[in-house]
Amino acid sequence: MAKVAFLGLGVMGYPMAGHLVKAGHEVTVYNRTGAKAESWVSEYGGKAARTPAEAATGQDFVMACVGNDDDLRQICVGEGGAIAAMAPGAVFVDHTTVSAAVTREMHAEAEKRQVSFVDAPVSGGQAGAENGALAVMCGGDAEAYGRAEQIIAAYAKNCQRMGESGAGQLTKCVNQICIAGLVQGLSEGINFAQKAGLDPKAVIEVIKDGAAGSWQMANRYETMVDDRFDHGFAVDWMRKDLAICLATGDDIDAPLPITALVDQFYKDVQALGGGRWDTSSLLKRLKAFD
Repeated sequence: MAKVAFLGLGVMGYPMAGHLVKAGHEVTVYNRTGAKAESWVSEYGGKAARTPAEAATGQDFVMACVGNDDDLRQICVGEGGAIAAMAPGAVFVDHTTVSAAVTREMHAEAEKRQVSFVDAPVSGGQAGAENGALAVMCGGDAEAYGRAEQIIAAYAKNCQRMGESGAGQLTKCVNQICIAGLVQGLSEGINFAQKAGLDPKAVIEVIKDGAAGSWQMANRYETMVDDRFDHGFAVDWMRKDLAICLATGDDIDAPLPITALVDQFYKDVQALGGGRWDTSSLLKRLKAFD
């Protein structure tokens, strides 16, 4: 059993922190909206803290899953931030999808306090978090990762160290780049099938186990055909992630023409009022601009 703090109880963090309790760890939570933390304590036990620093004090591990670069800086080194309160030898594990640049910045800040920092963005969405079946891609020192991996196991199906600080976030960029193209292709295929007078569900059933198959196809085609986009990873979040991918691509001279195009398609979805629709709503755009 370890003493663990979890900072950020959104749709991902809330169940992830719950899995830590189920694994036998002693968990203290912090959330910007205190009522959410109190609700979590009512459901799972543990403790709620008023600040990241209070949550981090005396903990072996501090896990975080917040919104963006600025949110991460705030909970790490802002007023009442966690890193200054952590004991030497403790490990900070960040599950937020942020830029590799801010990750390396926080890694350096942690080192000043003799604290380890592991970037560990996740893939698998809300369902993966709730089922404890996330894919976790990590960057940071090998020794710190080795210790953190035992804690992450509470909600991970697959966890791997990809390299030094920032490597986890760069791997998450690859994940999002691949998803963007796949979902657009799936949307075009379903739309084509419907225009051709085919039963799109029957079409996907016959092709999903062949060369065209993907996780997106297997898990999203039915809800896409049924015009349901109220689950999964939101378009607003995807555009935040794709902005990181595109900026990083410019920095490392890696062209991302398809990613840039699909990002603009998601902008169209936002204009349709679909910012909170899940990412498979690219199909809605095709129909709206028919």
